[in-house]
Amino acid sequence: MKQFRNADHFASWAGLVPGCNESAGKKKSSRIRKGNLFLKSTLVECAHSAIRHKDSYFYAKYCKIAARRGGKRAIVAIAHSMCLAIYHILLNKEHFYDLGSDYFNTIYAEKIKKRNIQSLEKLGFSVSLS
Repeated sequence: MKQFRNADHFASWAGLVPGCNESAGKKKSSRIRKGNLFLKSTLVECAHSAIRHKDSYFYAKYCKIAARRGGKRAIVAIAHSMCLAIYHILLNKEHFYDLGSDYFNTIYAEKIKKRNIQSLEKLGFSVSLS
């Protein structure tokens, strides 16, 4: 893995980074880059398999991205995330550790709590936490 400068360079070689199509400050939709066709298709297929396990980090990330951007873009984002993980696993010679499906809930616990309180107050309830 030493031939790649970093994980982003490896993902770019694999073709799992978004294309840059920006003009006059406007971002236009574009395809993912051309890259290693076999690696890219294998990682996308692995991403489809990874999101079927409901207690995994990749499923939680898929749900988070698919709600905003759609399922197909979320699959490519999961394949990109797997590509970065593979790079670090091969570079550091370490085992894969799944962060779990509640990873985002634990990181953003305060933000989730604040958002839920605000939505209840918009509905007319007074909320006090104890």
